Amino acid sequence: MSNTSVQAGKTPQLRRALGLWDLILYGLIVIQPTAPMPVYGVMTMRAHGHAVTIVLIAMVAMLFTATSYGRMARIYPSAGSAFTYVGQELHPVLGYITGWSMAMDYMLNPLICTILCSKFALNFIPSIPYIDWVVIFVLLFTFLNLHGIKTSARINTTLAAAMSVVIVIFLAAAARYVGLLPHQGAGFFTRPFYDPRTYSTGAVLGGTSLAVLTYIGFDGISTLSEEAVNPRRNILLATVLVCLITGVLASVEVYAAQLVWPVSTPFPDVDTAFVHVARRAAGPWLFSLINITLLIATIGSGAGAQLGAARILYGMGRSNAIPRRFFGAIDPVRQIPRNNVLFISVIALIGAMTLSFERGVELLNFGALLAFMGVNAAAFYHYFVREGKRTFYNFLMPTAGFLICLLLWWSLSWHAKFLGIVWMVVGIAYGAYNTRGFKNELVNFEVPPDHG
Repeated sequence: MSNTSVQAGKTPQLRRALGLWDLILYGLIVIQPTAPMPVYGVMTMRAHGHAVTIVLIAMVAMLFTATSYGRMARIYPSAGSAFTYVGQELHPVLGYITGWSMAMDYMLNPLICTILCSKFALNFIPSIPYIDWVVIFVLLFTFLNLHGIKTSARINTTLAAAMSVVIVIFLAAAARYVGLLPHQGAGFFTRPFYDPRTYSTGAVLGGTSLAVLTYIGFDGISTLSEEAVNPRRNILLATVLVCLITGVLASVEVYAAQLVWPVSTPFPDVDTAFVHVARRAAGPWLFSLINITLLIATIGSGAGAQLGAARILYGMGRSNAIPRRFFGAIDPVRQIPRNNVLFISVIALIGAMTLSFERGVELLNFGALLAFMGVNAAAFYHYFVREGKRTFYNFLMPTAGFLICLLLWWSLSWHAKFLGIVWMVVGIAYGAYNTRGFKNELVNFEVPPDHG
């Protein structure tokens, strides 16, 4: 918002300037072209090598869910969260439960970014212990946010373009490496899709529940409804196309990686497996290039995730869901929720020292899949039940999205489900206490406007 607009006494208006390709570019930048690389190792090991298969199954689930997000954005163009869709269409209490699961995602995102950054940095300078790197990156994210340092849209676009170039370089190197290998029939090239020696339905579903992280962020497109040209058409199209493009690109990346490094060979470090694949494909120079690319991308994601988590805590504090004096305070100079930034820093510090990357991803997907189920249920209720448009399309899309997400949620490890259920029980109990049995006004889980 410009000062001129405020001084002139005019009500600020969002300008509808974002066309379909603007929305698609925004979605791809949020997700990042390198999205499958950080999670490649853990999801491949969980799926016993069926990397491409699980990425494609996750894409199908997200396409159904993306359709529900896009259709709900038509009904609620000024909001774009699962909390709103579920709370308005189904029941405020269910909306609260969905919002609480979203809050867990916001809290976990900076934590897993801290773990990843520390692991990537450890690849460069192994003489510095992992715990020291954790402290360094927590301090870095905190410094950036306390001083209001953010990346601009132009920088993010440039980084996405640079990542795309790095992906092309990797694919070329992988193709050259594979071309020089002796191949034993067509099975070599189909094994990333299906390997009869290692296939297990449970393992594939478990891997898919991790592969969902590749697509996290596509729902952000729905928040741009008020700035989009022809939002009723373009928000839905962009959301679906971003999932489709991400799925195709991710499948190509993991397919090439698995041809270079078969699952029968263990990774030196499963959390940073992709950079070791790059080393095998072309040597130390590609190892360093991929490692620095993922490190820079994750630093940007981590800093943004920390501020996003701080802002949702501010929204909860402002509505008295959690102590307002601490969580609802805004620093008068920097105009940021300083207490919350520091609180998230402590959570990330403790979590990065106690949780593995895989467990952190599972917990994040625990919350995400619950929210996705909620959106699918809301879309089914609005179109099929409330409006009475009992078409096959209105039944199939949200129902399939809900059931696939439920299956993937169920396929998470019991450790993740236990910890996630504990989080949900605590949230529901606190919400019931704070609202006298959910009789008073519930918490608003929308991320508040940026005060920076």
